[in-house]
Amino acid sequence: MLEIEVIGQEEVAHLIVLAEIERLALIAAASANLSEGHLAIEFVDCARIRELNYEHRNLDEATDVLSFPIDEDATTAGPRELGDVVICPSETADLREAVVHGVLHLTGMDHETDDGEMLAVQREILSW
Repeated sequence: MLEIEVIGQEEVAHLIVLAEIERLALIAAASANLSEGHLAIEFVDCARIRELNYEHRNLDEATDVLSFPIDEDATTAGPRELGDVVICPSETADLREAVVHGVLHLTGMDHETDDGEMLAVQREILSW
């Protein structure tokens, strides 16, 4: 079973419901045949995502979504700790897209190197 922990959901409850966040994360993970493990999705403000973006990418600006994979190679015993997705709602045009985008990154996909595969999967998931 894939465990999805959502942090700060009360900040976006008027925009997206918890069940939708979990459904989208499960579909995105399933697209990479991941059905077991744990991931966290956290909603933060502009100051926090800017701080994380600077700390991890050396970019001193707010962004919409960041992903922090943990067990990327799947060689660990037991359920995988997929990692964390951090979303700034005020920087995000579509929270559904940000959830899918972030989780796809945790599965190992990278739109900067894959000739459009990740973004095609993302569009397909969102069309459902």
